[in-house]
Amino acid sequence: MMEIGRICVKIAGRDAGEKCVIVDILDDNYVLVDGQVRRRKCNIAHLEPVAETIKLKKNASHEAVASEFKKLGIEIKERKSKPKKERPKKIRGREKKEKEKAGKPRKSKKMPAKAEEGIESKVGGRTEKAPAKSGKKSK
Repeated sequence: MMEIGRICVKIAGRDAGEKCVIVDILDDNYVLVDGQVRRRKCNIAHLEPVAETIKLKKNASHEAVASEFKKLGIEIKERKSKPKKERPKKIRGREKKEKEKAGKPRKSKKMPAKAEEGIESKVGGRTEKAPAKSGKKSK
């Protein structure tokens, strides 16, 4: 009963109640369907065969199925496919390091200024002067 070109009605899933045609027989339980439904693998238990058949080749294109459905007076909604976008290329290894170097400005290393008596340093937001080192040891 299930052969290529057999028109069926889907009775399960989101496409339930829509007409389809068997395009290919995959195994004992599954067939490839197309028509008013999305072209996909479908369980035979989810299909109700109708007495009508159409002449189709195995793995017929969607356009061939649509033209045969038009001859029978069954309307198929045209699907809009999204345009392919170019995916961003991953940068790895050496290229990544080179890109990071090019993007960041080089920081110059500044040495703290030395005062005559000692070295200034910032502690807790204020500047302190450290005593100058002398040759004498303190006890």
